[in-house]
Amino acid sequence: MDLPSWFEDWQAWLGVAIALGVAELFSLDLILLMMATGAVVGMAAALVGLALPFQVLAAVAASVGMLALVRPNIVKRLHSGPDLTLGHAALVGKQALVVDEVSMQSGQIRVGGEIWTARPYDESQVIAVGEQVDIFEIRGATAYVHRIPSLDM
Repeated sequence: MDLPSWFEDWQAWLGVAIALGVAELFSLDLILLMMATGAVVGMAAALVGLALPFQVLAAVAASVGMLALVRPNIVKRLHSGPDLTLGHAALVGKQALVVDEVSMQSGQIRVGGEIWTARPYDESQVIAVGEQVDIFEIRGATAYVHRIPSLDM
């Protein structure tokens, strides 16, 4: 079958790339997209004037390279979300304000608009009202805190 005189190899590669790109919209596996990228490379090879066997070789090499090197990283990023810390664990590392003197016997802090029972992480510390503290650990409903060192010299 003879192709029309206006038909070029690059047009075939562009058609394949578009078809694969549209098919990717239905599969969403990123496999067809990587193959479409290979077809675009085949189109570029055709535009440069390389013979058909070299166009096919370039398209296959680009597709395999994309599938092996690029797709795994993209899939990993798409399937991993942000690290979410929920509940008590979200308070660890936050700063709080002492609202009732914190000692091993009693104490309260305000963090995020909530009042929490608090104890010093270092059992020998007594932390005065109004001081800023870091929350080191949450055990049950009690926050274990440490005084933020002041920068006064």
